[in-house]
Amino acid sequence: MAILIDTPMWPAHGTVFAHLVSDTSLAELHAFAAAAEIPERAFDEDHYDVPERRHAELVALGARSVDGRTLARALIASGLRIPARERAKALSVPLAERWERLLPGQAGLGRELVDRWSEPHRRYHTPAHLFAVLDALERIAESGEAPRAVVLAGWFHDAVYAGAAGRDEEESAQLAEARLADAGLARREVAEVARLVRLTAGHAPGTDDGAGQLLCDADLAVLGREPAGYWRYAAQVREEYAHVPDEQFRAGRARVLEHLLTLDPLFHTARAQELWLEPARANLRAELAELLAGA
Repeated sequence: MAILIDTPMWPAHGTVFAHLVSDTSLAELHAFAAAAEIPERAFDEDHYDVPERRHAELVALGARSVDGRTLARALIASGLRIPARERAKALSVPLAERWERLLPGQAGLGRELVDRWSEPHRRYHTPAHLFAVLDALERIAESGEAPRAVVLAGWFHDAVYAGAAGRDEEESAQLAEARLADAGLARREVAEVARLVRLTAGHAPGTDDGAGQLLCDADLAVLGREPAGYWRYAAQVREEYAHVPDEQFRAGRARVLEHLLTLDPLFHTARAQELWLEPARANLRAELAELLAGA
């Protein structure tokens, strides 16, 4: 177990900054930061940004000084590193570019949607989840390009998010109906987008609903992440329900996991099953075991 700090070389605010990380756990990192009186706002998902003037002091307190490459390798090996595609702050430009290709001339609507996905109360349902769903659609669509209605449904499916299952999907569908009609889309396509958004409330598309299967599989692709990525997702879900007491959350989350494990199929498209089915089942069982053990 070690706290590592690299050479200050990242310019901002008239100085240069170093990265402070743990090679073991975020709990260890946060404890060190608190003891060193590093402000919480300096934390950036998997590291703290600390100014050059504090480097020697932090080394004296026990942080081990290393070069940037060594720090990066240690962070990756620890499983704590957040990939760029999961960093919501880094996705504004890639999402804007995807939106422009999808619906040219509607940049204002694209910005509104990204702003909605960026609301401060969100922890998992952020631009990173939106980007992941769009990326997953490309991976599992037979041609590498899902129908426009499906991709639009991906953009809208959690555009309204207050943590109220069923109501969030309904209000997101209503938002899609209003905004896409204003954008001049045909009534039939607008209705299809709204139908698909509502479908994500239960993730149970019909056997002949290819569009619904694509969207539901992409929305649940997070379940098939590698274990470290899955546990980041699980932690983010807990943060979104921070207002719920532990015992109540464990019971509710266990019911969700048990429901997912009973879905047959969990994933509907052949490509999604190939990519994510087995790791998803293993991840769900592992989290459920921890919840039932009261971890």
